[in-house]
Amino acid sequence: MADLFDPDPSPPPPAAPPSPDAPLAERLRPSSLADVVGQEHLTGPDGPIGRMVGSGRLASTILWGPPGTGKTTIARLLAKAVGTRFASVSAVFSGVADLRKVFAEAERDAARGGRTLLFVDEIHRFNRAQQDGFLPYVERGTVTLVGATTENPSFALNGALLSRAQVLVLRRLDADALELLLRRAEAAHGRLPLTAEARAALVAAADGDGRFLLNLVETVLSARPAAPLDPAALSRLLDRRAAQYDRAGDGHHDLISALHKSVRGSDPQAALYYLARMLTAGEEPRFIARRLVRMAVEDIGLADPQALVQCIAARDAYEFLGSPEGELALVQACLYLATAPKSNAVYRAQTAAWQSARDHGSLPPPPHLRNAPTPLMKALGHGAGYTYDHDAPDAFSGAVYWPESLEPQHYYTPTGRGFEAEVAERMARWDALRRGRDEVDRAQ
Repeated sequence: MADLFDPDPSPPPPAAPPSPDAPLAERLRPSSLADVVGQEHLTGPDGPIGRMVGSGRLASTILWGPPGTGKTTIARLLAKAVGTRFASVSAVFSGVADLRKVFAEAERDAARGGRTLLFVDEIHRFNRAQQDGFLPYVERGTVTLVGATTENPSFALNGALLSRAQVLVLRRLDADALELLLRRAEAAHGRLPLTAEARAALVAAADGDGRFLLNLVETVLSARPAAPLDPAALSRLLDRRAAQYDRAGDGHHDLISALHKSVRGSDPQAALYYLARMLTAGEEPRFIARRLVRMAVEDIGLADPQALVQCIAARDAYEFLGSPEGELALVQACLYLATAPKSNAVYRAQTAAWQSARDHGSLPPPPHLRNAPTPLMKALGHGAGYTYDHDAPDAFSGAVYWPESLEPQHYYTPTGRGFEAEVAERMARWDALRRGRDEVDRAQ
């Protein structure tokens, strides 16, 4: 790895302009923070990066955002704006030896009064021990660390490293930001040969990624079509990539969360949209089947007991049919859940009962409920006084089933929605019978 710094502590000379053969995204790379699109909440005068530039003091930072939103560009321009040396490593291609060299150069530069901004691309790909290796250099101020990641820093980075850096969230580029990039490309290369509909389709195909948009523009310009392309012709020209989706990353967790909450909120259209987003991006259908089962018991429960049956049947149907035919069963289950009456009474009852079990320890059941398979156990009173409910009127004895030292608890409160309305009536009737028999016992 070549030396990253000149021996001269003065700021480096301006970078040479990109080669005419460089990719369009490189040729149109912004030359100042003011030119960065879509991240004005960070780079504007009142944004955290704008304030750093205004004060001339850098703080170690983690730039978290989707691909193609300007993380590398912002790091370079931040160093340029405050006259700091810029060093860059990639967690994909760099090892311990590369890092040692960077830190050694930074220490020599600091001894001469210089400052180093160390940009670490894909910082989440460094393991925990490697991330710990940054700490002493950040703490001493040898480097100002700017890390870039597409993964949630809360899960991907060490807590110790996070405590020494502020996390700045870059936004997915919206249609206005992408349109501005198109206009910059056209200012350099002329009007794109696209109909208005194809232009909108090109922006949609970029999926919030500015670098990818400019790559698509380069493909269109290279084709030199004789007439403006319509959406169908554009689709034939471009190799459409799959939507951004990492089954181990935030996209996975955000979309399954959106699906679950859309089902809970009884919006079948939104639920179907997020289900489609996941399946078309390559999510494992069995994972979705498992989550649908969870939704059935967490958010519907006994308000519609058939919800769980539908989900188990959908899972079995998928296993029987495979993809893509079996995915229709998942769609049916998803729509069933979204349109079913909702109740989280079972979920709340489980939470309360589990907490009660932890709080009260190993209390024994009352003697009349205990098993008595041997003469000794019968002699100890196990099973004595037990009333067989089927022999009682209404098949309800009203016996006490709680440990003797524990007052009867209340965990499950059915709602008045769906089948739970009938369950609530039954429970109210049993409570009334139990109260009546308690009054008789007290009178005796």
